[in-house]
Amino acid sequence: MSSNQDLMKYSGGCHCGTVRFEVWAPAVLRVIQCNCSVCHKKQNNHFIVPASKFKLLQGEDNLTIYTFNTHKAKHMFCKTCGVQSFYTPRSNPDGYGVMPHCLDSENIEMSRETFDGLNWEREMEHNLELRTRSKDSD
Repeated sequence: MSSNQDLMKYSGGCHCGTVRFEVWAPAVLRVIQCNCSVCHKKQNNHFIVPASKFKLLQGEDNLTIYTFNTHKAKHMFCKTCGVQSFYTPRSNPDGYGVMPHCLDSENIEMSRETFDGLNWEREMEHNLELRTRSKDSD
């Protein structure tokens, strides 16, 4: 991901406002639509950023973590309202998947791409670029 000069600062959070964060991301967000079992049930559309571009401002003590299968992905949600506004993806454990619908901005530009999470291993073999999204660029 590029330097902060090329990025926009977004703020967001859960429904009740207990969990708040800010994230630096491109003006046009590359939103992933995954069809794995949990993403399908939750309609978990997200964009990936390096950990250095994400800052949890408040609510850490109000987050609950759900894991399953490999337990690599950490699905964090607010204990009060149940909203997951970000998580640690299995594909990018060194970054965050952020839900664009949890950003405060209303005029968000997005491009959408699909990810075949039902066939995760095969998809990751063919989608090598995805792993780079949680890396800081020089």
